Amino acid sequence: MVRMAGRRILFAAPVLLVVTFGVFAVAAASPFDPVKAYAGNAGLTASRENLDQLRANLGVDQPLVARWWDWLTSALGGDLGDSGVMRQPVTDVIGERLGWSVLLAVTAFLVAILLGTSLGVLAARRQSGWLDRAASSAAYTLEAAPAFWLGLLAMWLFALKLGLLPAGGLTDTGSDVITFGQVASHLVLPAAVLGISQLPWFFLYVRQGVADALEEDPVRGARARGLNERTVLLGHALRSGMLPTLTLVGSRVPELITGALLVETVFSWPGIAAATVQAATAVDFPLLAALTVLATAAVLAGNLLSDLLYGLADPRAGFDG
Repeated sequence: MVRMAGRRILFAAPVLLVVTFGVFAVAAASPFDPVKAYAGNAGLTASRENLDQLRANLGVDQPLVARWWDWLTSALGGDLGDSGVMRQPVTDVIGERLGWSVLLAVTAFLVAILLGTSLGVLAARRQSGWLDRAASSAAYTLEAAPAFWLGLLAMWLFALKLGLLPAGGLTDTGSDVITFGQVASHLVLPAAVLGISQLPWFFLYVRQGVADALEEDPVRGARARGLNERTVLLGHALRSGMLPTLTLVGSRVPELITGALLVETVFSWPGIAAATVQAATAVDFPLLAALTVLATAAVLAGNLLSDLLYGLADPRAGFDG
């Protein structure tokens, strides 16, 4: 396990280098001018000399490779630079928002895994039953539903129509204190929407895996020995049927990040979505690079976690292959 994790970490280093260079290359080819974005309305009337001086101050007058190398060497030393669009250090921008994004993503992932697994097991136990048909139809429908559309629908129904939950934000309107109760109530809708958007894949994988496991000889042997159906289902079929599902933990991370950005925007959740959008439109090199590295690292960590979980659940897979 340690050897495999070490190999993955060594492999991650060049991947992150290529990704960061790609960010600077794409930003350099972008038609957006970071100097004008930084100057705002003042840039419309500023002289060419002032704009050139501002360009030099921001470091965007340097060649592409020089800008990337300066940022990389500073980042390795712990300095991610300053965000031009946010007017504060990049570490502060990320530090203020990352925790809320992680809270939303982790809660949604748990909702997707727990609910998807439960429904998948029940559907596999009674294949072609009413629950199987209803859940499968809903899963295929949700696969095609964008996360932002689900968010708008949930907001209209539960917040505006029924008034059961807040429509967005982190705290109640007019409140200047963040409390656990307010955060929990405001988290329900965005976490549920994001979790439901990820649920179809977990449900379909678990359903198929458990259904196949119920037809295998070990499960039939367990039934022949007189074990009760619950023990056969949870102790034998579920463990075997969950193995393919573990690979989803890594493969769904990119989709989870994209969905989280959309859901945060819809519900005005104070995560990194707004910072990402502003950094992209303003071509904020330091912030764009840091956010991209963060997202790439999350994807690599998710893939590593899925492989570790698979190896722990099935020792036959091994860690050294």
